Amino acid sequence: MLKTVSADLHIHTCLSPCASLDMTPRKIVGHAREAGLSIIAVTDHNSAENVPAVEGAAAGTGLYVIPGIEINTVEEVHVLGLFQSCRDALEMQNLVFGNLTPGENDENLFGLQVIANERDEVEGFNRRLLVGSTSLNVNRTVEWIHRYHGIAVFSHIDREVNSIIGQLGFIPGDIPIDGIEISRNLDSASARLRFSEYGRYPMITSSDSHELEDIGSARTMFTIEELNFSEIRMAFAGRDGRAIANDQY
Repeated sequence: MLKTVSADLHIHTCLSPCASLDMTPRKIVGHAREAGLSIIAVTDHNSAENVPAVEGAAAGTGLYVIPGIEINTVEEVHVLGLFQSCRDALEMQNLVFGNLTPGENDENLFGLQVIANERDEVEGFNRRLLVGSTSLNVNRTVEWIHRYHGIAVFSHIDREVNSIIGQLGFIPGDIPIDGIEISRNLDSASARLRFSEYGRYPMITSSDSHELEDIGSARTMFTIEELNFSEIRMAFAGRDGRAIANDQY
């Protein structure tokens, strides 16, 4: 039987240099449950290292965690990769690491990049320049997300910075993107009007949380049968009654 559940598919942890250090696995899971979410996606900048910890923190809670990564392309376009398994997300991470801008993170300038465990203990620090871009272009990024069995979504297309429209001016029709995301700053009705030429793409809205209080501030409602990735994929495709709709608070 189909049911409608609430999801926030764009959440950063303390691994992202621009995120609060309070964005630890257990706290994220706790706030997501308090917000009434059934599904979250962990999407740190250019890394998936904290996904296993959030999955561990969510074990037994009923909260479904989608392994993800937000990739910054050579064009400075942010692309969400959502994956069925942690293994696939980490494989994508390895590709990203191999194409990441050389250099070391300046913690005083960008912030700490904390690798945590499921008990919110510090396991280490990522020294890479996660705030930087990769040498992967948009087309290759989407191609590789699909190779690792993922769903590719253009992040916050209504923003001027780090969005496909902000950087390129349009969404190229030859890129097989699975969906587009609007930020919590624009309601879905206005977004559909503003981006009517892209109505063929499934549209989600997410919080892009960097602070705990933002989790669930924008969400997508999924009509699915079970909490699993196959159902999520079917909802993006609009198959067999599965569907997505936006909900903002």
